[in-house]
Amino acid sequence: MNNYKEINMINLKKVGLTALAGSLAAVTATAGELSVTGGANVTYVTTSGNNTAALGNDKDVKFSGSGELDNGWTFAIHTLSKDDLTVSSTATVMTMGSMGSIGIGTGGGTNVAGAYDEPIATAYEENSDAGGQAPANYVGSYNDDNALVYQMPAMDFMGATVTGGLEYSLQSGSGTANDGGSVANSDTWGNSYGIGLTATYDALSVGAYYSERENKNHAADTTVSDEMNASYFVKYAAGPVVLSYAEFVVESGLADAGTSASPATTAAKTVGTHSGMFDGDMMSIAFNVNDNLSLSWSEMTATYDPQNHSATGVDEVGVDEKHESLQLAYSMGGMSVKAYTTEITNPNFDEDAETYTKNEIALGLAF
Repeated sequence: MNNYKEINMINLKKVGLTALAGSLAAVTATAGELSVTGGANVTYVTTSGNNTAALGNDKDVKFSGSGELDNGWTFAIHTLSKDDLTVSSTATVMTMGSMGSIGIGTGGGTNVAGAYDEPIATAYEENSDAGGQAPANYVGSYNDDNALVYQMPAMDFMGATVTGGLEYSLQSGSGTANDGGSVANSDTWGNSYGIGLTATYDALSVGAYYSERENKNHAADTTVSDEMNASYFVKYAAGPVVLSYAEFVVESGLADAGTSASPATTAAKTVGTHSGMFDGDMMSIAFNVNDNLSLSWSEMTATYDPQNHSATGVDEVGVDEKHESLQLAYSMGGMSVKAYTTEITNPNFDEDAETYTKNEIALGLAF
């Protein structure tokens, strides 16, 4: 009797080991791939005003993973870390074949707004990199975290290719929580959404984006409303030359400074926290000289309108902030040399602020 039990136990152990081996084999068969890339940037920057010059050095390491499910769907993840090991962006995206993809991320790791905030073609950085307020760069940024992002598959429509997506943030402006965690609830901002569409026909591309963010306080304070951001762009590629034009608007929805006096034209304003409307346009000409060298000129002008009507019903005078930039980029395999010079007039929408110039030369090494 004891021998029979012993034999049964041996058989059960064999069955258990066989099942475990089978499950491990199944996992191995569907396991994804992990890759590591990165780079180092060395920069030399000079600025006007206090006549500063500085050397900079930073390193980025990106861990990327991907895999495929039995039904053909694929997934991709990434984590981008800076040289101090802090995480600057992450994303987890599931691509569902012909149904498009859905994902979540932090730090703009996956979003829709990123294709529409400063959509003009430049050889190196966006115009906002030099400083100032550059409200175009703010468009839809509150959807970068704590949001579900859906990207539609490319579709043909009357000879054009249409792409786009939808993003919805549960608590706009709050960071994505760790697994099973929660984030602090904002007393001002609720949920938000953004939608963008782009149509490309041969050398011509046209795109538009619209977003709103819930302001929880407008029921108690009638001078505030939900925030609204919007933009559209047009691009045309004529051989090696790309012409771009875009317009944008950021309406904060916040309470104004009063009913008879607007914020001073000689005071700095902050996009996203200051009342009123920021709108403007931008344009660029980019020239791909060859496969290695690119040049561009770009200009961005934004106007601050306090949206504070005087007794006569006429808006008070606003302030313009203007960015003008020349850029170049040259690549040699894993090494690149990039540079720009950008001049900002009325930085931070302050008429008393001195014109600001920033020059940057960057040496990049990638692996």
